[in-house]
Amino acid sequence: MKKKNILILGSEGQIGRHLVNFLINKKKYNVIKFDIVLGATNDLRNPNNKKLEKKIKLSDFVFFLAFDVGGSRYLKKYQRTYNFLINNLFIMANVFKLLNKHKKKFLFASSQMSNMDFSPYGTLKRLGEDITKSMNGVYVKFWNVYGIEMDLGKSHVITDFILMGLKKKKINMLTSGNESREFLYADDCSKGLYKIMNKFNFFIKEEKELHLTTSKRIKILEIAKIIKKILHKKKINIVINPSSQKDVLQNNMNNVANKFFQKYWKPQYSIEKGIEKIINYYLKGKYN
Repeated sequence: MKKKNILILGSEGQIGRHLVNFLINKKKYNVIKFDIVLGATNDLRNPNNKKLEKKIKLSDFVFFLAFDVGGSRYLKKYQRTYNFLINNLFIMANVFKLLNKHKKKFLFASSQMSNMDFSPYGTLKRLGEDITKSMNGVYVKFWNVYGIEMDLGKSHVITDFILMGLKKKKINMLTSGNESREFLYADDCSKGLYKIMNKFNFFIKEEKELHLTTSKRIKILEIAKIIKKILHKKKINIVINPSSQKDVLQNNMNNVANKFFQKYWKPQYSIEKGIEKIINYYLKGKYN
């Protein structure tokens, strides 16, 4: 049987790398990687990217994961800048145009922040959702996915805390840590994306929002304590330094996840198991 061609835009990102490995291990797909990290010909901001059009034409399904985004440090610094806004507008305009032209089945990666109008990042994701709906595609709201990260300039809170612990033996927090989040390990996220791809027509007909999350909230300070506990078991002792600052990225807004998709998929990783897996990876010296 002929293998299906699966195009992953943003293949080198936190979610993309895990999804690439997950699909390759299935041994029944041709996984096509596409990411600016792989070279300038993979720049989705280019409106005349012939390579992009060729790969989209070749594909049977497209995961649109690419975005100029990072963790809270990155968003606080850049989400209101011209380059951040224009980069993401160009990425969406070029990719959606070609997906529509070639009538491809696709999944757009959105965020649980898409209803937060005070966030430019959230507004951009909301725009992407509306365009996706107009094209009869599927969008998925991610809730704080964490995993192995290569671009440490854009790393998220769990990676930040782990690397601070390993490098500096202390975790200097940006906030008091009293804000809570729902965290999902990237391998569980990949399984969810795979399920959606294989039941694409079903989820289109259901017309329900698909949220990838554990629906379990945990304070950021507790994340730091879990990391400290795991590192202590590995003979690495660290200290935690909370800040007096409050969370301003989400303005203490706590969304409630739509649990519809959890009828068809269940995350397997506990927060402790996921964090330890990442710690073990970086302990091999892969963070220098």
